[in-house]
Amino acid sequence: MSDSIEPSTSSREDPDLAPSPNPNSIIHPRREPFEHGLLPIPKLILSDPIQTLIPLKQKLAPTGRVNSETLAESLQISIDHAQLVLDTLGSVLHADADPIVKARPAEIDSVGADLRDLILFLYIQSYKRLLPRTHKDSASVADVWPSTSAFDGYLSALSPLQLVRSNSRRFMPSQSDEEAHQLSYLQKHMANILQLLAEPAEGEGEESLVLSMEGFEHLAFLIQFGEKGSEGIPLSQAAPFFANSDPDMPAVPVPAAQVHDWLLQNIASALEHLTERVSPRENGPANNSDQDVAMADACTSSIKSSTSAKGPSFIEGISKASYVKQASEIKGSSVKVINCHDSAIYILAPLRYATIYGCSDATIILGAVGKAVRVEHCERVHVITAARRVCIANCRECVFFLGVNQRPLIVGDNHKLQVAPYNTFYSQLEEHMAEAGIEATINRWDEPLALGAVDPHDSLSHPAGVSDAQAESATHVDPDQFIDFLIPNWFGGECAGSTKANPFPLPDAYVAAQQRKQKSWVEIKKLIKEAPLDDNRKREVSSALHVYFRDWLYATGNIRQLYCLQND
Repeated sequence: MSDSIEPSTSSREDPDLAPSPNPNSIIHPRREPFEHGLLPIPKLILSDPIQTLIPLKQKLAPTGRVNSETLAESLQISIDHAQLVLDTLGSVLHADADPIVKARPAEIDSVGADLRDLILFLYIQSYKRLLPRTHKDSASVADVWPSTSAFDGYLSALSPLQLVRSNSRRFMPSQSDEEAHQLSYLQKHMANILQLLAEPAEGEGEESLVLSMEGFEHLAFLIQFGEKGSEGIPLSQAAPFFANSDPDMPAVPVPAAQVHDWLLQNIASALEHLTERVSPRENGPANNSDQDVAMADACTSSIKSSTSAKGPSFIEGISKASYVKQASEIKGSSVKVINCHDSAIYILAPLRYATIYGCSDATIILGAVGKAVRVEHCERVHVITAARRVCIANCRECVFFLGVNQRPLIVGDNHKLQVAPYNTFYSQLEEHMAEAGIEATINRWDEPLALGAVDPHDSLSHPAGVSDAQAESATHVDPDQFIDFLIPNWFGGECAGSTKANPFPLPDAYVAAQQRKQKSWVEIKKLIKEAPLDDNRKREVSSALHVYFRDWLYATGNIRQLYCLQND
């Protein structure tokens, strides 16, 4: 018996298999599973995915959908980790109509995951991300982000952060670099992926694998055609062997080898298209440390990113400024905030995905994120977000004010993180939360889940034995140090909404602390007002209060918010 998919005998020049030259029909990898769907759980990083996943598929096939208990037992992982797998899969799934996507947070486990989607999700856990590149202008980076940190003395010389620090920080690869890397990964592994989705041909034994249209549709978890992605035509309609099928009469299954040939030709065409758009690499030669797909195989040059109507909006390089984006100004449904420093950034919009990468000494407010937020390689950043889920990776001295429906995930090399309940609002917040599917009655900000201290998906060499080290978790912000954050109403009636207060209920300890502070403030005002002071003494007291307030504004970074309020 042969389970492998051999090349089809069809000619490579077959016009029915040739990729379309139409730019809107170029194959793309779906970014979301690779950017938000990788979990550093050692038992999920399979050295031979086929050897593990085919028996798993055969064992669980009768169930159709898989809950956390079945998954935990099958993979010998904890229930917490199994629930995390289902939560994460639901957040990166391509099919919004799937029950796990539509389920409320408490219902995800009872709904379970489609077995074929779960198998693909588990397969790509072996993917290694592209090694971040150094910045082309290290001097300018050092100007806003010093090369030394108060935490350097506490880190191992071989920690992931220090391995890449030489007067610069890690910088996110371009969208095109990442796309080429992901395409090359899929090119290398597509035969295995199709083998997991295919079934033996009826009456021909198990040596001949075929793929049904329904099975083929599950590939939409990993690939899409054109810029519109899963919001465009179904994946099967882009394939010549399934296009224009009668919905009332199931299409005839196709040999998996034929599907494999067609996909490889499309991937090769897409990689060639990327290479044609190449500009000379400005940041040094490609790094070939990736143990799975070397960059030489993926794309030999860097490509300048472009943003389509459906692609992510980039907010990059903001320094010493305030920056505001509202819903009408955001293209697409995802945002990436990259390399911003000493700034206040307001993104007051409903989103599906958000990434914050390489920022320092900034306050970043994300409106409502319905799928996932990832915060990575940041220092001294305050993040305020209402989101379904958040992942924090390799951050230092950051504070997160969260309204989240799932447990915050903390991975990698983190130091001195703090979490607190959500602490702000703006007029359209509740409308944006409803659009994003976030429930204000559920806030799991205080239940962080910390995984390994080293992320096995990074293409870095790690010392032996550290992969299982426990990641540092986050502490709670002291209720007495908790303060509300005021978002200026820049747009007035232009963005009128119904939200008049923080929609997330505060825990009792934080409510009590706020009441104590309010009471103290009233008492201080009364004491000052009733104090038997002459005019000169009153001026001295007023001057002293102003000095202390000014020092507090600068020490906490709230001076930036005051500038925003002055412009309101």
